[in-house]
Amino acid sequence: MKVFKRATLLIAVLALPMLAAAQNAPKKPAAKEAAPVVTNWPTRPVKLLVGFPGGSTPDMAARTLAEPLSRALGQPVIVENRPGASGNIAADLVSKATDDHTLGVVINGNLTSAKMLYSKLPYDPAKDFAHISLLTTAPLVLVAPVNQPSGNAFFLAARNGGDKWNYGSVGNGSVGHLGMELLKSSAGNLAAVHIPYQGNPQVVTALLGGQIQMALVPPGIALPQIKAGKLKAIGLTAGRSALASEIPSLAEAEVRNFNLEVWTALVGPARLSKAAQTRLAQEVPRIIRDNDTRQKLFNQGWQAVGTAPEGLTSRIRNETSIMGGIIAIRGIKIE
Repeated sequence: MKVFKRATLLIAVLALPMLAAAQNAPKKPAAKEAAPVVTNWPTRPVKLLVGFPGGSTPDMAARTLAEPLSRALGQPVIVENRPGASGNIAADLVSKATDDHTLGVVINGNLTSAKMLYSKLPYDPAKDFAHISLLTTAPLVLVAPVNQPSGNAFFLAARNGGDKWNYGSVGNGSVGHLGMELLKSSAGNLAAVHIPYQGNPQVVTALLGGQIQMALVPPGIALPQIKAGKLKAIGLTAGRSALASEIPSLAEAEVRNFNLEVWTALVGPARLSKAAQTRLAQEVPRIIRDNDTRQKLFNQGWQAVGTAPEGLTSRIRNETSIMGGIIAIRGIKIE
């Protein structure tokens, strides 16, 4: 026992100089913030493909991003409209780009439901894109003619109306179509029949004329008609929103387990260089969250988001699961 105590004391004594040295050692400077990533990309103008015509909401979001992104990259960012097939033509061009300077602003369907809807889709949403950022989101507004009741009473009337009620959308497989089919399940097995139209103006005309009894439309389309007293807002699809602060959410009408938004995202081809992906992942979220950009997008009917690539990937995964379920249950296909 005495030997053990002496050994312990000897170790403690020998450790004192080391402990003192450690305490008196100069402190390491605090870690500095990461310096901006510097790459040799881009080396020429960048193309930003949009699958919808000029003046559409995805086009406006793309053009709002293009100017500050051009300044950040030191190269022109040129928006090119390639409309058709609900944005799938432009998405396909992006997926097959090989020049390392072609990107795309796409919408929900191009990255989630397209593969399940189109048997001959020329690209694979799960494999053919580099995810860069979720740019913007917006709820939809469930609207009805002004002679319809509000809140819970509206859904009671819709259930009683059965398949004599109709709803409109901008086409088979659109967010308005799939969203309404999801809503029909969430709101108590509504039986309203889908009528597709060429665009939201035609949907609004059908509502005003009484050909359809409800539709999910963007706030920018709905609000002027609602404020003019021509249409009634039943609720927003994704909770209360500053975009339409006077409109309640559908949850307030006791529609549970229903949350839907339209959104835009920035993507590149899967073969996009790491240098490009790194630079864009640094610049794009910063630009989208900038107060000036945020306000411009808000004025267009968008909520600015600006996620890291992982945020976009997560959004795609979750929504693909939800939309895949309703597509399978309803047997929806587009040839």
